[in-house]
Amino acid sequence: MTCMRARPSPGQRQSLPAEHGPGRIPERIPPLTATARPSRESPRCEALPPRPQRGHWGAGIACAVFVAAAGAGCGSGGGAASATPSEVTHTRPTVPVRSVAQLRGTRLQAVIRVGGAPNAPDWQAEGFGAVWVANSPKKAVQRIDPATNRVTAVVRIGAQPCDGLATGFGSVWAVDCAGALVRIDPSAGRVVARIPVTAESDEGLIAAGEGGLWILSSLNVNHDALIRIDPATNKVAGRVLVPFGSTAAAVGFGAVWVTTAAGSTVERVDPSTGKVVATIRVHEAPRFLAAGEGAVWVLNQSDGSVSRIDPHMNQVTATIAVNVPGEGGCIAAGEGGVWVTMPGTPLSRIDPRRNVVTEQFTGVGGDCIGTGFHSIWLSNHELGNVWRLSPH
Repeated sequence: MTCMRARPSPGQRQSLPAEHGPGRIPERIPPLTATARPSRESPRCEALPPRPQRGHWGAGIACAVFVAAAGAGCGSGGGAASATPSEVTHTRPTVPVRSVAQLRGTRLQAVIRVGGAPNAPDWQAEGFGAVWVANSPKKAVQRIDPATNRVTAVVRIGAQPCDGLATGFGSVWAVDCAGALVRIDPSAGRVVARIPVTAESDEGLIAAGEGGLWILSSLNVNHDALIRIDPATNKVAGRVLVPFGSTAAAVGFGAVWVTTAAGSTVERVDPSTGKVVATIRVHEAPRFLAAGEGAVWVLNQSDGSVSRIDPHMNQVTATIAVNVPGEGGCIAAGEGGVWVTMPGTPLSRIDPRRNVVTEQFTGVGGDCIGTGFHSIWLSNHELGNVWRLSPH
């Protein structure tokens, strides 16, 4: 799930802009000034070279360049990291791996052509009676009607989408590579607000719920900021200090959950206090995550495992060896399962009751995934389409 551009050499990082609204920076967060720090993100998405083939994790290879010196805690308000991965049970797939042809033959309900191959479609969000997908080459967010399985609207956002989609507060939210959070009216199919904020990475997730729209952005050499946008004002309403290398956010179980790829942790943020209340250690390079089916599920890009976090205990209770290491990918929870996609292994299903992989399919396809409307929706960037799949 990325724009996949050439990486820059380390250099000056752009800090967050000044206040965009009445919210003020808490005293515990350092002033927002330009700070030299190692670069982890790509330059703005202008040229889109073909995506690389799926590969295994290696030094310097990931959806972002990770920095080993990142802190594992939040500095203030965060608890000690909970159970390490070695303290939990690792389960390995016990089912035979099947082909994409078998997936299409047994589960495929519809193929929705959106264009953009080999770089789109990408991120997804479900809501307001539709499935929304990001299309970087078209610099647009597209609406798929699940009643007809057709694209019924193309919303141009002015730049390439680069950091996830979310639905909530009567709107569809996207991040563009030009440094703005874009608010879309789903009924009118048009952009109604552009909020200046630069995403920390072009390979992350934003989240809507628990009182705001949440997006991660750079802060200084030691920390990033989880920013809350007030949907009533479209302005920054608060910032939470999180570790350097934080990239993706999800909402669920009364909290905001943040992955820190550089620190191999997940931070739990209390949205009512704006503080990190737990730091949970997972496997290396956690990035995409999903809340649902009774837990928070984290895809670790280093070894392709999935960590299950119990939101009541703030601990990893299982690590499932899905065996899908590499760049990109995504994870979703819903329709009775936990669903993982990675280019080259477009679909793996985890049974959330038993914490085991029950199905896995390999072949061309995959990169982002979502659930809704009694279906699984699979973005295939190499094919320029979305597959609607039966969950059973």
